[in-house]
Amino acid sequence: MSLTYSHMSLDRCTNQRKNKAWLNAEFSRENTLFCIINEGMSLFEQADELTPIYLTKTQLTALAVDSCVFIGKETFSSSSDTGRTKQPVAIFAVDYHKLRFSSQEDLSAIGEWQALRQATASLTAFDASILALAKGLVHWHKSHQYCGLCGNINRSTEAGHARRCSECRNLTFPRTDPAVIMLVERLFSDGIPRCLLGRQDSWPQGMYSTLAGFVDPGESLEQAVIREVVEESAIKVEKPKYIASQPWPFPASIMLGFTAVATSEEIDTSQDSLEHAKWFSRAELEQFAVNNAVLNTEKTISDNNQQVETTNGEQYKMSSKDSISSYLITAWLNKEIGEY
Repeated sequence: MSLTYSHMSLDRCTNQRKNKAWLNAEFSRENTLFCIINEGMSLFEQADELTPIYLTKTQLTALAVDSCVFIGKETFSSSSDTGRTKQPVAIFAVDYHKLRFSSQEDLSAIGEWQALRQATASLTAFDASILALAKGLVHWHKSHQYCGLCGNINRSTEAGHARRCSECRNLTFPRTDPAVIMLVERLFSDGIPRCLLGRQDSWPQGMYSTLAGFVDPGESLEQAVIREVVEESAIKVEKPKYIASQPWPFPASIMLGFTAVATSEEIDTSQDSLEHAKWFSRAELEQFAVNNAVLNTEKTISDNNQQVETTNGEQYKMSSKDSISSYLITAWLNKEIGEY
């Protein structure tokens, strides 16, 4: 399995991008590409399949390098002909509102704006990662216009990867907030393993996901797993085990995936943000992982030929496939992670 938004294969050129001469040269190249972000949305071709549009310098009049964020460099084929050589290409992110009005009008004629997560299923892993990074960095610049120390104007520097106060010279860098997300499992007395999933009342009807929460200051990841589970569900857990991570720049997080083993069973969601939480067996997960259909029967045969209860007539849905939650649930369903 592969985690969406985790394939940012560009060379970030961390050292080179601080050199203004190098940055201006990359910005001015004919093959340099620009990814436009408009209120968190990306530009796609107006066709049946969503294909992201990367613009060239000739399509963006009067664009200044200080208005852009350098994303990185990749090697693209300059032609579909196999005999042609590949050339390194720099990619910049640009806030739509920093473009001239005439350029904004031109964009509406060549493509359509779509929220990234609505288009992710149609994108390559590379494009999804690039657009997510561009979206996150543009959002950071818009939300850090002023210095947190003295309140004066911040200005972009280091190719858009920092902002410097115009008065006190304080440097601010894009932050990434760590959040743990965990597949909690327990072997019940009937011999059937189950995992704990929850839902918030703002989610679509029937959608369930793994539990998650931000890491507190001075807290280890393992401590955060244990604390968040008991806060959200009153379930006590042990043995947190790291599985994988996923960048989640919506707007500025990284999701750190874990499994954990529950030492209790009684759920209470009255103290935190969850509307409801429930234990699901693998037989039940098959219904919304494979069929996403209404559970019409009162009994389902589990893997070990025991009968397990299901919810009669209720339809369950897994969280979006681009999320690490879906990854963890599917991996547990396939017995690729977890103890049971």
